[in-house]
Amino acid sequence: MVLSGAEIVVRCLQEEKVEYVFGYPGGAVLYIYDELFKQEKVRHVLVRHEQGAVHAADGYARSTDRVGVALVTSGPGVTNAVTGIATAYCDSSPVVVISGQVPTAAIGQDAFQEVDTVGITRPCVKHNFLVKDVREIAPTLKKAFYLAKSGRPGPVVVDIPKDVSAKKCEYAYPKSIAMRSYNPVTKGHQGQIRKAVQLLLDAKRPMVYSGGGVILSEAAEALTRLVRSLGCPVTNTLMGLGGYPGTDGQFLGMPGMHGTYEANMAMQYCDVLLAIGARFDDRVIGDPADFARVARKIIHVDIDPSSISKRVKVDVPIVGSVSSVLEDMLKLLDENPQRPDAAALEPWWKQIAEWRGRDCLAYDRDAPVIKPQFVVEKLYEVTGGDAFVTTDVGQHQMWAAQFYKFDKPRHWVTSGGLGTMGFGLPAAMGVRIAHPDAQVACVTGESSIQMCIQELSTCKQYRLPIKIVNLNNRYLGMVRQWQQLFHGNRYAESYMDALPDFARLAEAYGHVGMRIDKPGDVEGALREAFKRRKDLVFLDFQTDQTENVYPMVKGGKGLTDMILSSEDL
Repeated sequence: MVLSGAEIVVRCLQEEKVEYVFGYPGGAVLYIYDELFKQEKVRHVLVRHEQGAVHAADGYARSTDRVGVALVTSGPGVTNAVTGIATAYCDSSPVVVISGQVPTAAIGQDAFQEVDTVGITRPCVKHNFLVKDVREIAPTLKKAFYLAKSGRPGPVVVDIPKDVSAKKCEYAYPKSIAMRSYNPVTKGHQGQIRKAVQLLLDAKRPMVYSGGGVILSEAAEALTRLVRSLGCPVTNTLMGLGGYPGTDGQFLGMPGMHGTYEANMAMQYCDVLLAIGARFDDRVIGDPADFARVARKIIHVDIDPSSISKRVKVDVPIVGSVSSVLEDMLKLLDENPQRPDAAALEPWWKQIAEWRGRDCLAYDRDAPVIKPQFVVEKLYEVTGGDAFVTTDVGQHQMWAAQFYKFDKPRHWVTSGGLGTMGFGLPAAMGVRIAHPDAQVACVTGESSIQMCIQELSTCKQYRLPIKIVNLNNRYLGMVRQWQQLFHGNRYAESYMDALPDFARLAEAYGHVGMRIDKPGDVEGALREAFKRRKDLVFLDFQTDQTENVYPMVKGGKGLTDMILSSEDL
């Protein structure tokens, strides 16, 4: 079968059972767009900015365990996409980005809309390709999907010159791919796993610290069984929320800079710490030297060997798939005659109960202005805790993580490693397209939402009834908080002096807009919004401008050096 390069691209997408491509056309990809137009198996979603395309593909991927796909043109098309690519890279999200490139003869000649896509994206991809031969399109795309999904997932860029998409060759899609230089380890070392299980059984103060790797490996159910078998406390990182039920009594909340008092104290003072699919990043453990001052045994499970002992020296490294290692641990626990000793853990749980007694997430529930925490609590109540929640980045993100209790994986979609403002709305589009009957809420702030607000147009075109929960405090909230606490109340360029009427702006895009000014109207507005199952509703909550996110660990400080409220300042 002889096909053009563009036909091969589309045929490859069909072979990979791709349902949706998020993209924006341009000259270098017109042959591909023409072939997409001629078929119906792969549907295209026209975004309004290439950053939105990759974020939408990313949201689709994170909520489904499938590879998200974006299609962008050369030059400014692919440079606009870089923020989305870097976001997916930092959070290990499986995304394939197909970009157009100028004709091969023009590469390196400063041609119109030419950039060095491979060079620009190299630092923020799992891998990238420049395809110079039409015969290489099919095997390259096969590699791209394999690389994006296997091992530690991540974004892969395939750059295709325009003339290559026009040339023809015989088409055959590879049934399998073998890459000599890429063989991720999936099975953990049995001796190390046995050692880890024994440490956990002998521990008097065990603690499980789980991250996004649990979600990516589809290991939430196995993690839950392990934690309940051990009878120990557990914490989920920002990226790991939903990996263990947030309403369960063994869950201590999120750890780290804005984690709970009890989670941070347990992380610091446990005697055995099992880290699963987490990387001990700076926002979780703060200062590594301070974290190391308390002696403990650390077990670290991760599919990426470069993540182990990168920031914290561990005692039992286990390289392998999180799901595989957890199943092996559970099997060994079942076979071991020694059972977890609940009585031996009683002093540990008593100490945790004392830490919990600090009520580190308390806020003024009787305030005459809308408290952002209250909005998130009501969102949880109105949705029954069953919504897919996306966020942008800032204070609203932390409040959503603290106050919305995620019992299931893949329902929490946020930008963690890169901290990308503008992520929430296009990610919510990808989630809603993947789950057309689900409740999808985008929790955002008045600054973040404006980064990709043009995607309201996409939502109208494709009838995506997302509920946008805008916690509007008229400030770059997290920036203002740091300026208050660490920069002498000098609010340099953090106040939004000119804002649109978001409700009317949403209406201009053809959606429903609501402005909510009083605490007593919060629940009613949310219930009304979610009753409108076919409408995108933009809820603009006028929240307390002075509210800060607590607890807080100052950058560079240790986990236990927490600011719990304004009284600690």
